[in-house]
Amino acid sequence: MIDLYYWTTPNGHKITMFLEEAAMEYRLHGINIGKGDQFKPDFLAISPNNKIPAIVDHAPADGGKPISVFESGAILLYLAGKTGTFIPKDLRGQVETLEWLMWQMGGLGPMLGQNHHFSMYAPEKIPYAIDRYVKETNRLYGVLDKRLKGRDFIMGKQYTIADMAAYPWINPDRQGQKIDDFPSLKRWLAAIRARPATQRAYARAKEINPSPTSTRSEEERKILFGQDSSVVK
Repeated sequence: MIDLYYWTTPNGHKITMFLEEAAMEYRLHGINIGKGDQFKPDFLAISPNNKIPAIVDHAPADGGKPISVFESGAILLYLAGKTGTFIPKDLRGQVETLEWLMWQMGGLGPMLGQNHHFSMYAPEKIPYAIDRYVKETNRLYGVLDKRLKGRDFIMGKQYTIADMAAYPWINPDRQGQKIDDFPSLKRWLAAIRARPATQRAYARAKEINPSPTSTRSEEERKILFGQDSSVVK
């Protein structure tokens, strides 16, 4: 049994996508990041960076005590290792998958996250910041579109954790992009969206957050964007 500590964000969706694809038994625990649940001591004990998602595996492969894992990329790698699925078996394929997983973790996610912040959540519109991150989003879309040309998925025929990591972050309308400018990316998006496991994963999100919204109250913005080191001491 996997306990998944989760909210309905791109990083949260990555993990439900894997768990549904692998038909793993799991329990969802909602961590409402707009209300500050991520700063509660019980959650910090398994996710010291006070970010979702995090998991606790109550049946680790070594048969020992439960293992907790935080950071979405680390969770995907852990689950792929546990199940032996959604990552190539050969060394070179594994290395290439890790490259694209790290590309998402270090580039696609953070840059698109800044796009969201300055275009949707910042208390004042800063044209330079919005332009900078919309353009960087465009560049990253181009990188992924080029990679997907002639490939079903990032690793070719095989659907992997690299695809699961990247998919939830691609949101053209929200990110100021024209998806028709990226035909291979558009095809890939549609193919993953149509997967039954993807549909089940996003349906589970409604159990936790039935009415998601892109607007934030002043109090929520303070919780999400106004914290310093005192929240983790």
